[in-house]
Amino acid sequence: MVALNKLIVDALIQHNISVAAVSPSSCIVTKSGRIATMIEEPLKRLLQMGFVPVLYGDAVLDSDLGFTILSGDQLAAYLAVQFNAKRIVMGIDVDGLFTADPKKDKSASLIRHCTLHELKRIQSRIKETNTNDVTGAMLGKITELTPAIEKGISAFIVNAGKSKNVYKALKGERVIGTLIQQA
Repeated sequence: MVALNKLIVDALIQHNISVAAVSPSSCIVTKSGRIATMIEEPLKRLLQMGFVPVLYGDAVLDSDLGFTILSGDQLAAYLAVQFNAKRIVMGIDVDGLFTADPKKDKSASLIRHCTLHELKRIQSRIKETNTNDVTGAMLGKITELTPAIEKGISAFIVNAGKSKNVYKALKGERVIGTLIQQA
C-alpha cells in the first residue's frame, strides 16, 4: 500500500496539489478491526496549512488483536464522517457497481445511480469475489461506505485504471461510475 500511496502522492504533486502522506499506523488504533482511536489533530493542522493529507490501508495496532489490517475503505468512510465530507470518491478496477461481476459475466450491467434503500435491497447479491482481498472486495467497500451514506455523504465509485477518472470525479466532472446517495 505504501507504493500505491507514493503513486497517488506523486500524481497529486504533478497537478500542483500540496499533499502530505500520513501513515495510519502513526495515528490510529483499532479494536477488533474497527477504528477505536484516531488522533485527528495532525490532519486538521495539515488541512489548515493547505495540505491534503493522503492516507491508505495499513497494518495498525489493535487493542484486541495486536495488529490488524485497516482497510482504506473503512478509513475513507470514517474520515468522511469525522470531517463532514460531502462525498467519497472511490477508485476501483471496474467502472462501478454492477449487477454481477463484470470480469466473469459479460451480461453484467453497470448501476449508474443507487439510493441507500436500493443498495440494501441488492446487497445480498454482491459477493466477496476476490479471495486475495482481505478487505472484502466490493461487498467490503459497500459495507464500509454504508454508515457514511446513512449520514448523507454520497459515494461515487469509478474506474481508477482509466486515465484521469479519479481526478475528474474529484473535480466534479462527468465520468462513468456509480453514484450512491442516501435518498
